Amino acid sequence: MVDEADKKWYAIFVETGHEEDFERLFKVLYPEEGIEILIPKRKLIERRQGKTHEVVRKLFPGYVLVNAVMDAGVYYKLSKLPRVYGVLKDEREPVPIRDEEMAVILALTCQGDTIEFSELYKEGERIVVVSGPLKGLEGIIEKVDARKKRVKIRIQFLGQEKRVDLGAYLIDKYSGQ
Repeated sequence: MVDEADKKWYAIFVETGHEEDFERLFKVLYPEEGIEILIPKRKLIERRQGKTHEVVRKLFPGYVLVNAVMDAGVYYKLSKLPRVYGVLKDEREPVPIRDEEMAVILALTCQGDTIEFSELYKEGERIVVVSGPLKGLEGIIEKVDARKKRVKIRIQFLGQEKRVDLGAYLIDKYSGQ
């Protein structure tokens, strides 16, 4: 019986594009090992031919993370699978991923293996301007440009509704107080 406290995370170097093949094959050949496999991915917005597309890309192409007690038997099973180049190691033995590094990856992938978008602000959200000449005014976000870190907001100004382009650092979420 494997003691969970003895398990560490290791990086397995595999042929890029075949990370999922490694996972499937390992689970078929060695289902009894109880090794957790993680292939961290992230969602991105990409522009192609003037259109935006949501895509999922691997966070570490060519690497699969495994949580195991890395004894000689497990090392041999992992390293002998097709398209595996090896387990990351120092001169002699496999080197586990540092706990603090792995904690960040696990926190980001807490809902599975894909890191979702982190949106600070969303269209339609109420905000308040916290700095600059419009400080204190409340508004509604109409458009977010995450790449430029800018937002277009709709505010009431001098009795009229105005649209203003601001840096995202100038606003904060409206708390309703």
